[in-house]
Amino acid sequence: METAYYFLALSGLLTVLLWTPYITARMFIWGLPTFLHNYPDGFPAREPQTPLWVERAKRAHLNMIETMPAFIAVVVAAGLLGDDTIGATVATWAKVFFFARIVHAVVYILGIPVLRTPVYLVSWAAILVIGAQVVL
Repeated sequence: METAYYFLALSGLLTVLLWTPYITARMFIWGLPTFLHNYPDGFPAREPQTPLWVERAKRAHLNMIETMPAFIAVVVAAGLLGDDTIGATVATWAKVFFFARIVHAVVYILGIPVLRTPVYLVSWAAILVIGAQVVL
């Protein structure tokens, strides 16, 4: 289970770091004084135009935030309720989840629509397989 917890921790770090692209872009678009002041005048009605990739980066981050609770729940449950026989399977699928989420973020930010959904489904399949290890 140590490997599964390792990839759980990495996934948590990825979640925290995924806000970096759009926050950094916002700082450059708004300018540092406005960025540090919170919002530009007239926000949100008159928000400065942001490139589409910035909006996609924001959505990729929010998508990860929405997915993490399920991943955390199944990995922790596997650690608490599972026996020694499921450790390798859980670790493998935790690794699959992590790398699928990296690919998902890259594909989402770059705007590659054909790959986004399949990669997302791989990450959800990983959650389902880990969960099945606990309940079956």
